[in-house]
Amino acid sequence: MLKPKLLDTLKGYTAGQFRKDAMAGVIVGIVALPLAIAFAIASGVTPEKGLYTAVIAGFIISALGGSRVQIGGPTGAFIVIVFGIVQQYGVNGLIIATLIAGVMLIIMGFAKLGSVIKFIPHPLIVGFTSGIALLIFSSQIKDFFGLQMGTVPAEFVEKWESYFMHFGSLNIYAVIIAAATVIIILFSPKVTRVIPGSLFAILLSTVAVQLFHLPVETIGSKFGDIPSSLPNPVIPHLDFATVKAMIQPAFTIALLAGIESLLSAVVADGMIGGNHRSNMELVGQGTANIFSALFGGIPATGAIARTATNIKNGGRTPVAGIIHALTLLVIMLFVGKWVALIPLASLAGILMVVAYNMSEWESFVSILKGPKSDAAVLLVTFLLTVFIDLTVAIEIGMVLAAFLFMRKMVQFSGVNVFTKAIDDGEQVKSKEDIENFTIPKHVQVFEITGPMFFAAAYKFKEAMRILETPPKVLIIRMRQVPMIDATGIKTLRDVLHQTKQRKTKLILSGVTEGQVLTELQKSRLLFAIGKANVLPTFTLAMERAQQYLLQEAADNTPADKI
Repeated sequence: MLKPKLLDTLKGYTAGQFRKDAMAGVIVGIVALPLAIAFAIASGVTPEKGLYTAVIAGFIISALGGSRVQIGGPTGAFIVIVFGIVQQYGVNGLIIATLIAGVMLIIMGFAKLGSVIKFIPHPLIVGFTSGIALLIFSSQIKDFFGLQMGTVPAEFVEKWESYFMHFGSLNIYAVIIAAATVIIILFSPKVTRVIPGSLFAILLSTVAVQLFHLPVETIGSKFGDIPSSLPNPVIPHLDFATVKAMIQPAFTIALLAGIESLLSAVVADGMIGGNHRSNMELVGQGTANIFSALFGGIPATGAIARTATNIKNGGRTPVAGIIHALTLLVIMLFVGKWVALIPLASLAGILMVVAYNMSEWESFVSILKGPKSDAAVLLVTFLLTVFIDLTVAIEIGMVLAAFLFMRKMVQFSGVNVFTKAIDDGEQVKSKEDIENFTIPKHVQVFEITGPMFFAAAYKFKEAMRILETPPKVLIIRMRQVPMIDATGIKTLRDVLHQTKQRKTKLILSGVTEGQVLTELQKSRLLFAIGKANVLPTFTLAMERAQQYLLQEAADNTPADKI
């Protein structure tokens, strides 16, 4: 259903629920402030762009999304892809990519692909998420240690080589501030959950830097003052070459936004016992990214940690998410000048914690101990994310996962050949078991098990080659074939052609109402084989074979030569 959850929750909305939503929204807004700034800086853009995104996209995701409690905004998942786009194509290229990604997400929502995106293989998600976490961790080494160096190289190996070369320029004050930030975030929940640890760490570090005049870099010293108002929307300059170049990274942004938002919505459903609308969520995410780009922001999606914070503080409707965005707007309008005093080392400490939480190292280790195919997808995606490119990692990871899945399906599919009464290995016996039948002379029975799709059709072709002497009747049992694709249909058509050349009667058994029968009808193969020769049970197929043999015997003289 393409209907925002906000419209449902406003029916019967009470003052009591508004108070809870307002409190949750204010708290989440405060939590989101340092994260929005940190994600923007780590992405290679100015800090205010993170705030623009949190305000504009956060508001729209809550107002138009398909979840009751989703909190949207910039997230760590986008840091790597956004940084790469900005380095290669500039901010204008990023805005165009975000716009295209927004359109893609809206199309996905209207095409009802929400349920499909949720089925992205888990090893693939853990692979690129862990890779992103390692890259975020690596990108913060300079600010964490206060290293005096120029532009940090984009490539992973070169980045670490540069760090080691400049490690002698370490700033002990920056290290103390960053380490203290990490410690405060980790241990603050044991003291109080009212004030978020990240906010407390930023306040404390900012006061310390200003009070003791510590020689560390701040947001203001690097980026200047934070604007105290939202910018006017601007349509970026579009040209065919840039749009063409942005299609691939835009698809990665759209896919990441879809995966992150729907995973967050699923987690939220489990916490509140709700049920989100995945397709509406994609439409809301797409609209949010379009407006974020128009206001100079960066890509946005659902944020699991901020959504969980919203729920834990009483938020139960999209009103909480809207208030979260308005809270950030008020902070930007009236406290923006103080934001410039935040030391970069403190933001680096926050992002170190974010990277650790994103790493999913327990899932990583668990998958490595599991099936080799899952471990292969995990490692390939992880290594490609770290050493090559996130877009390439997702594309190759998805292709590899698809091929390995097809390989598993092929292993589960098979073709059995029966020439006499034998046990077909089923534990549950029925009158349709082949051991209950005596297969007459001149009758050959093949049984296909598993999906008859393009990756498994070759097994059937290979099995057909063992027929040295063409039988008078060929029965193909398909009771355990749940689906058939175009290649499977073509294979059956080829078999029909061969049997006609050899004057063999083709009979299909076990074809009941379902996808297989529907495809046979649509392809006109049902008509070509003959409806009388496509039967729901093996009993009827054997009766049809006997009728043909008797008719064939009557048509030939002498009959004893048949």
